[in-house]
Amino acid sequence: MTARPANAHQARLLKLLRDGGPNSRAQLGDQIDLSRSKLAVEVDRLLETDLVVADGLAASRGGRRSHNIRLNPGLRFLGVDIGATSVDVAVTNAELEILGHLNQPMDVREGPVAVFEQVLSMAAKLKASGLAEGFDGAGIGVPGPVRFPEGVPVAPPIMPGWDGFPVREALSQELGCPVMVDNDVNLMAMGEQHAGVARSVGDFLCVKIGTGIGCGIVAGGDVHRGVTGSAGDIGHIQAVPDGRPCACGNRGCLEAHFSGAALARDAVEAAEQGRSVELASRLEANGTLTAVDVAAAAAAGDATALDLIREGGNRVGQVIAGLVSFFNPGLVVIGGGVTGLGHTLLAAIRTQVYRQSLPLATGNLPIVLGELGPTAGVIGAARLISDHLFSPA
Repeated sequence: MTARPANAHQARLLKLLRDGGPNSRAQLGDQIDLSRSKLAVEVDRLLETDLVVADGLAASRGGRRSHNIRLNPGLRFLGVDIGATSVDVAVTNAELEILGHLNQPMDVREGPVAVFEQVLSMAAKLKASGLAEGFDGAGIGVPGPVRFPEGVPVAPPIMPGWDGFPVREALSQELGCPVMVDNDVNLMAMGEQHAGVARSVGDFLCVKIGTGIGCGIVAGGDVHRGVTGSAGDIGHIQAVPDGRPCACGNRGCLEAHFSGAALARDAVEAAEQGRSVELASRLEANGTLTAVDVAAAAAAGDATALDLIREGGNRVGQVIAGLVSFFNPGLVVIGGGVTGLGHTLLAAIRTQVYRQSLPLATGNLPIVLGELGPTAGVIGAARLISDHLFSPA
């Protein structure tokens, strides 16, 4: 893909076709403030670029029937969502429908070279399956703050060796296409906004609870990243005064007291102290415990596992309550690997938010689990690069 929209009108048309699928000229005209003649000129120019193609006759609205217009079905985007312990890679079409998706375990602490070797291998496997001859663009999510204009991670607490690594430049050279890079939770928020539970919401918070905790902030339909890319780093808000030491160097951070890693540590401690027969048997069988084990123990009625989930949900809820009072969102989405803890976790979070935030902010505030699971990040990554490519150069 070499062409870019020539102006804001063409960019708007491309994004309407991406988000709404094939449409007639008349229907596009209903959604964009252009005269019929000006709209025809812009559509014809887009057709000449090969970014869009004619797609059969549209339904009649009286008079001569026009052709539907759609994004070129041959366009392909690569979405990459790098987490702390796994990586997801997907190929989408221009309408951000996932055509193929791979997931593999991967420790982000192995460093960018090892991680990107894995990413490129997975991308090559998807290409070899016939899904794409090449990629028109790629979006990459990483689990730490990103200096967005340059596509560079900045002092990420759980990513040793990544600080200042030129992710965008390096992967653009390897993939042979434009690349955009963002924080993984921002991409989760964009994925839920495009195809998930936040489709009709302009102002919302998307909280990801995994190995760490982060928050995507969407205001007026756009992600708010902050001046240096660290907006939404709520895992390092103090939840317990003078509490546990955190990887960031401070004490009492939310992430140190409840995250996938913190929950696993607390579960092992409970098992070793004889407070949970269920967790102890799982620890003996597997040699380790994860949030999945805690969820299974809770589902089996284990009181200690349920208490761990409720306590963690209470801490998260306390922090979110402050965010709700400050930001007044229309929706709070809870996602990430720890959401396997399900409605016990969600109930604890809701209780704290509804109890601590003002009724004016919470009276009509849904707090829900994300709909897309592990695909939210790769859809958001594809959305990120399409936003870039579907904007005037």
